[in-house]
Amino acid sequence: MTEFELKLEIPPARLASVEAALRRGMTRTQRLRARYFDTADGALAARGVVLRLRKEGRHWVQTAKAPGSRPLERLEHNVVLGSRTAPLPDLSRHDGTPVGERIRQALNKQPPDAAAPDLTLVYATDMVRLTRIVRARGALVELALDQGHITAGDKTLPVRELELELKQGQAAGAVALASTWCLRHGLWLSNVSKSLKGQRLALGQDFGAAVGAEAPRFPRHAPGREVAAAAVAACLEQVLANASDVAGGCSAAENIHQLRVGLRRLRTALRELGALAGGWGDQGDAWEAPLAAVFRALGQHRDRDYLLGTLQARIEAAGGPPLDWHEALGALPGTAESVRTPVFQQALLGLIGFVHTAPDEGASAPDDTSPKKFLRKRLAKLHKQVLAQGSQFTALPEAEQHALRKRLKRLRYLAEFAQPLFAKRKAGAYLAALKPLQDALGTYHDEVAALQVWQGLSGHDPRALFGAGWLSARREMHVQACQQACDLLARQARPFWD
Repeated sequence: MTEFELKLEIPPARLASVEAALRRGMTRTQRLRARYFDTADGALAARGVVLRLRKEGRHWVQTAKAPGSRPLERLEHNVVLGSRTAPLPDLSRHDGTPVGERIRQALNKQPPDAAAPDLTLVYATDMVRLTRIVRARGALVELALDQGHITAGDKTLPVRELELELKQGQAAGAVALASTWCLRHGLWLSNVSKSLKGQRLALGQDFGAAVGAEAPRFPRHAPGREVAAAAVAACLEQVLANASDVAGGCSAAENIHQLRVGLRRLRTALRELGALAGGWGDQGDAWEAPLAAVFRALGQHRDRDYLLGTLQARIEAAGGPPLDWHEALGALPGTAESVRTPVFQQALLGLIGFVHTAPDEGASAPDDTSPKKFLRKRLAKLHKQVLAQGSQFTALPEAEQHALRKRLKRLRYLAEFAQPLFAKRKAGAYLAALKPLQDALGTYHDEVAALQVWQGLSGHDPRALFGAGWLSARREMHVQACQQACDLLARQARPFWD
């Protein structure tokens, strides 16, 4: 079966209020003790497969889960075991199911007589679960407050989270309910499941590696709304993975960078694919504003890291003096606080709701809006604009040079969204041709922004004059490099949509 579940993290100060609110209806309390298994080389976890044995009442239940086709959707198969003593895990219990097929793929196992791999206990959980069934917008949703801990060897991690699992009806009911709980109690979305927390605990990791972008998945003859939904879903996968860790306290530069990339891609999808989705209506503005606000807030941290971690070192290597940047630049808003804001969480939930809305529930694109025709026209327009601006890059005002960089990124992301509709090899060659210009424009823009900072600082700290001069002297070199990259793009980029 397919499971749709939303998991909300609870700040310690709000735990009592969440539990009190949950107890205002008919509740049930269970103690759930579970053991999670994998192969010695972690083959199941590497493919997102979870194998669990859990004591539920008097019986043990073996469960296998694997990623679904959409964000926060999972394939699940349960086998109730009669033994009252802890049984051994057996992967064959899931044979013949979609999850069983994922297990076979993860193990590179060829049926029917391949030997079963040895499984080892990786981590265990001990939870007290308080549940309540709620009806929301015609759907039945189970609210589950889990409190307890995860253990892996001699390491322990406390857990407090609220899960909303759709039991019956449409996902919109669970999304609306999650939105209410987030607003009332200051909760935030997380896709870091107990199993993923356990894996990280066993490996001694506080957070996961940054998650990069993936291309959307949809059939070549998919209707417009399905194409738009698949693009938004692909962007959400990247955003949710990185936002979950950042909201949890991860401050690694690459996680923040990949979250910003995901947000930029998501905003491009909203800007460019609205016609295929049948229009976003008032929701579009409600989503765009908080996405842009978090993108800008995280951008301040990215810029600060570049100034302090990259450019200042280069300037000092060139003979420049050290500077007291922390005093000069002041404090930045916290990254976790930015991601946890209610308006940002509402935007994410709204987009999840769109992705999980059945086609006949939402607006539809006009019958004559062929995704291929629509994307071909939009790609051709952006391509033409990029080449026209690029042909005179050195003569463009600085603001238009920066606008070219943003337009180039929209072109790249839209090309990636459209790629499944066209020849993969040609699309890949086109995307590769965009990269030299994107890199050149990125370096140029970073140093132009840095020059403004050094010039501002030099007004009250003469030591910054060296850096301002060094950056200013490099500007023309970068302009020429960008012009050369623009000319190269004009010669090499062959539209794959023709």
